[in-house]
Amino acid sequence: MSTKAVDAVPHAVDPQRVADHGSAVMRLVEEIFPLVEGFYVDLHKNPELSHQEKRTAKAVAEWLSRAGYEVETGIGSTGVVGVLRNGEGPTVLLRADMDALPMAEKTGLPYASTAHAVGPDGAEVPIMHACGHDAHTACLVGVADLLSESRDHWSGTLMIVAQPAEETVDGASGMLADGLYERFGRPDIALAQHLGPQPAGMVAHRAGVMMAASTTLHVRVFGTGGHASQPDTTVDPVVLGANIVTRLQTVVSRETSPSEMAVVTVGRFQAGSAANIIPDEAYLEINTRALNDHVAGRLHAAIERIVRAEAAASGAPREPEVTVVQQTGITRNSPPDTRSVASAHRAYFGDGYVVDLPEPFSGSEDFGEFGLPGDPNPVPYVFWFVGATPHDVWEAAPGATPYEKLAGVPSNHSPFFAPDREPTLRAGLGALTIAALTYLGAAANAAAETRQAEPAAFEPVLPAADTGGYPSEAQHPAPAAPAAVPAAEDPAEDEVESTQDADMAVLLAEEDDDDSGPRPGGGYAGYGGQWDSGAAAPGGRPGWDSGADPAAEPGGPFPEPSDDAGYDLAPPPYSQGGGYPAGPPQGSPVSAPPPPGPDDPPYRL
Repeated sequence: MSTKAVDAVPHAVDPQRVADHGSAVMRLVEEIFPLVEGFYVDLHKNPELSHQEKRTAKAVAEWLSRAGYEVETGIGSTGVVGVLRNGEGPTVLLRADMDALPMAEKTGLPYASTAHAVGPDGAEVPIMHACGHDAHTACLVGVADLLSESRDHWSGTLMIVAQPAEETVDGASGMLADGLYERFGRPDIALAQHLGPQPAGMVAHRAGVMMAASTTLHVRVFGTGGHASQPDTTVDPVVLGANIVTRLQTVVSRETSPSEMAVVTVGRFQAGSAANIIPDEAYLEINTRALNDHVAGRLHAAIERIVRAEAAASGAPREPEVTVVQQTGITRNSPPDTRSVASAHRAYFGDGYVVDLPEPFSGSEDFGEFGLPGDPNPVPYVFWFVGATPHDVWEAAPGATPYEKLAGVPSNHSPFFAPDREPTLRAGLGALTIAALTYLGAAANAAAETRQAEPAAFEPVLPAADTGGYPSEAQHPAPAAPAAVPAAEDPAEDEVESTQDADMAVLLAEEDDDDSGPRPGGGYAGYGGQWDSGAAAPGGRPGWDSGADPAAEPGGPFPEPSDDAGYDLAPPPYSQGGGYPAGPPQGSPVSAPPPPGPDDPPYRL
């Protein structure tokens, strides 16, 4: 888009005004939520490996097409892009990943995956959505639909990106190499979210470094095979490989400063075919993590040095092969944009449901590739976490601090990873919608306003005389801008103290009494957040109604709200293999979830 168009739109809208308009958009959630929830369950039952996401991509493309987007498929293998143009304004990229993991599910959920597929090495493997990509994708199409149905509340261009192959960290780069930005436009901001083991409904932000750089290396060492009864006539590659594994442990403990974070993991060691045969080669897969490029480079160099030195010490007949097969850089959030999005999230969800992470995660993501690292004009991006751990599981976890509890709950890549479906999806829908509206503006006529040369951190954008049904300036004065937070030139300046020893009761304190009612924007404290174990979920019941008609036509009329504002949902009747026919919203919007009643248990994180 033109520079003039970008300059005509505020960089970030006042957070409270975002929350107000976000609440208007989110009133459509009750109408669309049963479809989003059903879509999520269907994806969970039918996971697909990296670069094999054909069924998922087809369902996403169908949903976006019905919602009015220009849709292209097959981007970077199985990626899907949907574009919705809605007047002048910034281009906002919303991304979700679609792929699952080669592991067997052990959650015991009624919609647990039993799927299998052939992996890249030709072996059949079980598949599970153990990292939340099913929820990411369901929230993405849900938000795309919500924003399509509420175009009078925003102005700009939405770019919806359903990415393949995040688990192999080559999906984002593949889409970019396939001309993503050249074909569909370069975004002004990129936004994404990820499920985490925090309490369900919690939203977690971090400015600067959010996730680690990662490199995966394949190592093949060679020996001289022979009979197990005559090891003196061989060069045993098993012993050679074992020495490499042992020696690699010193890279972190003896070669890396205690002030630096570094991880070296040998995740696969394969050799031989029988106990009485000494093989002639061994194969290792090694993964590293680091929070800065200097440490990442040192780890790689140390692995090369150790592998070659151990091969030489063993008298190997050939030089070893060391190949980098996967690599992704640091996920480094734009500090000012992170503050903008986090402030809007706090204004919408309430302070008690949005936290700042004190430390980066050692996990890795390829979402940062959309920011064009190394480009002279990179794309700023914000990546945050949405908690998924059920409240009762969190409360029962051992430990007195959040870090102790995090170590005791099933996390990403665990076969027992089972997100609390409704609060997690509701929080994901709300968080991604509010983040998008932070840039797309509180009303369509905001696109006509001229950005000042040096705007404040969160400059309020007042509606024009025609407010489209929203309060005028006299009725609803613009909130005072929050105190400006100095932008950190160095990501390290955004570091905050660790909470590993924090008081759990303080961090997870209940909301103040004045947060229990409706906020000016129409949202409610705890909306999308976590509730006490056993309490009814706002806006719906946990679990499916097994008495509903299993043959009900998909995309049909929505169930009538019950007395507790919930919905009785039939289990999705779709068997593995068929595409999920996600229909567009039908009927008039349903009101937002009601505020907690006086007898309802307090919301807690």
